[in-house]
Amino acid sequence: QVQLVESGGGLVQPGESLRLSCAASGFSFSSTYMYWVRQAPGKGLEWVSEVSSSGETTVYTESVKGRFTISRDNAKKTLYLQMDNLKPEDTAKYFCATGVARRGSTLLRYDYRGQGTQVTVSS
Repeated sequence: QVQLVESGGGLVQPGESLRLSCAASGFSFSSTYMYWVRQAPGKGLEWVSEVSSSGETTVYTESVKGRFTISRDNAKKTLYLQMDNLKPEDTAKYFCATGVARRGSTLLRYDYRGQGTQVTVSS
């Protein structure tokens, strides 16, 4: 069955960096678009970024452009999110997901997501 396992979250101060990982199994990772989504306290799921199956095409929500970098290693079946210059408003639980449909950064639906990893940005 499909499994997505996120890791790498933590508590950091504003301006610091984190690198999230998502280990995938149970499906054809190398032929699947992959996504990062997040959920801030008291809010709904928000689309953050996506990467094409080859890794050549990446898209970001406006608030993270220039600070976050999505990438993938198809040989390792792993998705990454490098997060630099973190801000308090980035505080959320981050999930990797498949089969995402969105309207702008509003998440409409997804097929699968992991259990998430918590990112807290606070001084």
